[in-house]
Amino acid sequence: MNKRRWAALLAGTLTLTLLAACGGGGGSSSQPGGVSLPEEPSVSVIAPVEPEPEPEPEFPYANPLTGEGLNEDISGRRPFAVMFNNLGKALPQIGVSQADVLYEVVAEGGITRIMGVYQDLEGVGDLGSVRSARDYYVSLALGHDAIYIHAGGSPQAYSAFDSWGVTHIDFVNGPYGKMCWRDPERKKSAGLEHSLLTSSDRVLEQLPSRFRRDHEEGCGVDWIFSKEPLPGDAAVTLTVPFSNYKTGYFTYDAETNRYWIEQHINGKDVPYVDGAGGEPVGVSNVLVLYTDVGQVKGDEAGRMSVRTTGEGEGILLRDGRVYEITWSREKRTDSFRFLGGAGQPVPLAVGPSYINIVGTSAKVVWE
Repeated sequence: MNKRRWAALLAGTLTLTLLAACGGGGGSSSQPGGVSLPEEPSVSVIAPVEPEPEPEPEFPYANPLTGEGLNEDISGRRPFAVMFNNLGKALPQIGVSQADVLYEVVAEGGITRIMGVYQDLEGVGDLGSVRSARDYYVSLALGHDAIYIHAGGSPQAYSAFDSWGVTHIDFVNGPYGKMCWRDPERKKSAGLEHSLLTSSDRVLEQLPSRFRRDHEEGCGVDWIFSKEPLPGDAAVTLTVPFSNYKTGYFTYDAETNRYWIEQHINGKDVPYVDGAGGEPVGVSNVLVLYTDVGQVKGDEAGRMSVRTTGEGEGILLRDGRVYEITWSREKRTDSFRFLGGAGQPVPLAVGPSYINIVGTSAKVVWE
């Protein structure tokens, strides 16, 4: 055989042998000597398991004004109602962020007062500045069976104290001088009448023993609360005009499920913050109650008359939605009832509430 042909044949044979030894590109790998090796196991990627959310803690009791869970039953205690100044130069108020309920109603000259209601005053801290009473605020405090804290008041308020039997602490015409003090900085910047402060410690430590500390049977609110949103139209902003002097703004924050508050006072937009720490004040429920509001006939100071009993129309904002409601209050010793179209109680969202009481012609806007 030709040597060149023999060399070509030998080369072809070697090539086939090597291809067979390498498995042809698709079989099992092997070592010299024909011993097969197992294939590498495929590696599977295991998705991380999301931890189950912590169950919400269960509490045996609830705050009757907010529905928030508690380990202690405080529903039998009488709350405290504090009269706050709301003039622009007297802001910020101190202690309002810890109120369970805030009421706002117009006063003479278009200004407003704000009344904070605290089911438990323990640990709240400083409060102020404390201002004078009006009879319709006295009525609202009475509806909570509250101990009402104020500094002076209108003639109508003092008449109400006497005729309605309201438990109240008066820092102007009462023996409570050790319960309050004048803040020197506020006295300098805002004036004497806007500088009066008190504190939860002083009130609780010095509260006269003759004051009833617990509810009588049947007293207190009967509000209901629910964590489940109600069906309703979206409403993330609310504008509540009280007068040319004061307009309230409420803006919904979905992340916190709170309405943050801003005031337009005497031509200026002012964020509503607590002077105790500067934090903004937010609430879970915003209510607007329409009623009869007008000036007291013959009152030289232009004081207002506000109907707080009977019934009327209203709106409720909670969870970023708006609901038409009616309000009902048979007598001054009753709390407000908030009712739906069929007359059934409307549940509030769990958390604090802000209640605006305005005239029937108020141009309240939401969107």
